[in-house]
Amino acid sequence: MYEKKPLVAIKSPDLTKLQAVVIDMRTIIYISIDADPEEAKSRYISRLGFKKL
Repeated sequence: MYEKKPLVAIKSPDLTKLQAVVIDMRTIIYISIDADPEEAKSRYISRLGFKKL
């Protein structure tokens, strides 16, 4: 017989300790409160450009 694998508890991040950065209508990313939202948005968009190639 097969042994059952134990369930892995996935812990989601606490959104009260993060700030939301709106990229476009459908995309919101969460960064730490002390991080720069404009820099995070530009880094996300630059990475998105590499994925589309």
